[in-house]
Amino acid sequence: MIELQLKPTLYTYESCREFVDDLHLGKGDLIVTNEYIYEPNFGNMDLDCAVIFQEKYGAGEPSDDMAEAMYRDMPKDVKRIIGIGGGTIMDLCKLFSLRKVSPILDLFDGITPLEKGKELILIPTTCGTGSEVTNVSVMALISRNTKKGIADDVLYADKAVLITQLLKTLPFKVFATSSIDALVHAVESALSPHSGPSFRLFSYHAIDLILRGYMKMREEGPEARIPIMKDFLLASNWAGIAFSIPGCAAVHAMSYPLGAKYHVPHGESNYAIFTGVMNCYMSIKSDGEIARLNQFIANILGCRPADVYTELENLLNTILPKKALHEYGVKQEELAEFADSVMKNQGRLMAHNFVELDYDKVYSIYKSLY
Repeated sequence: MIELQLKPTLYTYESCREFVDDLHLGKGDLIVTNEYIYEPNFGNMDLDCAVIFQEKYGAGEPSDDMAEAMYRDMPKDVKRIIGIGGGTIMDLCKLFSLRKVSPILDLFDGITPLEKGKELILIPTTCGTGSEVTNVSVMALISRNTKKGIADDVLYADKAVLITQLLKTLPFKVFATSSIDALVHAVESALSPHSGPSFRLFSYHAIDLILRGYMKMREEGPEARIPIMKDFLLASNWAGIAFSIPGCAAVHAMSYPLGAKYHVPHGESNYAIFTGVMNCYMSIKSDGEIARLNQFIANILGCRPADVYTELENLLNTILPKKALHEYGVKQEELAEFADSVMKNQGRLMAHNFVELDYDKVYSIYKSLY
């Protein structure tokens, strides 16, 4: 078993100017980002590189249709792909760094071999995905009404860059959904049977930073996050390292049908599923790593391990109120369809579950959250 794997070289900067000067951005570079990120942070630098804005090709999370349209418009002679944004940008740029990109569906079906064609630099502007240090790209496959991920070492960035300046204006809702996503990454990777002591160092430190940050915000209000945004940026990165090999599991797998069909933001859809999966795990096996995790979280929250999920949900609700599935428009008859989709399409994630979950367990979790 792999004890620890750190693929990208990690860089940190306080400002965007420091990054641009240090990595000598210019001809031969393509920046893929959003205009609302680029203009205030890079727009006055007169950079001599190509720029493409994702939002001109659609809103929301990445899809195969979006990727195809963007790839058609990209200059093909670039040597470095520089993705600056949230998970959407990073998932797209991982594919754009490949030698052969289109048709996108052939990549996800394993028909086209994955070969690196360009240097890849990834820079997060949220504190959630950890995608800058993972080898996973997830797309909504529109024609199939689901999401699917590819995991392969060629998708690792060559450089992962953390720039504190880019998080200063992050809207609170995006902060909430992305940081909860990071928390779920850390929890799921800690419980993965493919994790180990070194990966769990990153899992547990990420959990600690995120929960203590949330507690500070509960006491002092949402603006208390601003001075500690670097903590959340680091926690997101550590959680990304934590699941890079151990993987995410049922929470992510079960959130995908909700996100794909009802366009619920990724972190929010994870939160809708999170404690349902954890309670199901506990009903099957309550000792081992989950007991250690519960004790660790209980110590932070100042509660008994038996109350940890109730208290955790109380804390998370101060950051992002939880909704039942029906509040997103989900119909009860769709729960079976969702469960079937998870079992058919999300084997990559379900292989990392703390304990095995069959169709009946997955369906029962959806029912409990409806």
